[in-house]
Amino acid sequence: MTADASIPETAELPPKDCWHLLRGDSVGRLAVWVNDHPEIFPINYKVDHESLVFRTGAGTKLASALGKQVALEADGADTDKGVAWSVIVKGQATALNRTPEVMDTLGQLLFPWETGRKDHFIRIVPESISGRRFKIAAPLTWGGPLDEATRAGLE
Repeated sequence: MTADASIPETAELPPKDCWHLLRGDSVGRLAVWVNDHPEIFPINYKVDHESLVFRTGAGTKLASALGKQVALEADGADTDKGVAWSVIVKGQATALNRTPEVMDTLGQLLFPWETGRKDHFIRIVPESISGRRFKIAAPLTWGGPLDEATRAGLE
């Protein structure tokens, strides 16, 4: 892994860059509120104009997302350049009911990884999108032991 000196430690990304990164990826985590607690579901998605579309089956994910505010996070890394990114989209999840919309989505090759019936197409229309790009810390710093002051604060 080599670090690019031209990349700042952390940089906020403009929406245009966030959409570019989302278009280059297809796996994210969908955060929803279920009863009295948050839940996170892995999903595969596609960007459709400036919204995100995914397929799901009946169940907790669908019931907790449909018609409600959700968040989706996608991340990626270029380990050769020593850079990672994270994008968060927040918005309302709505069902795609019209046949032309669903067929257009199918045309984007939106096929879930997990087997089973996934006949619900959901669109997330963003109310906000934010992202950041950052240098990846050297691996030796990832799992270092806690110093005594930090350990005392956690106990």
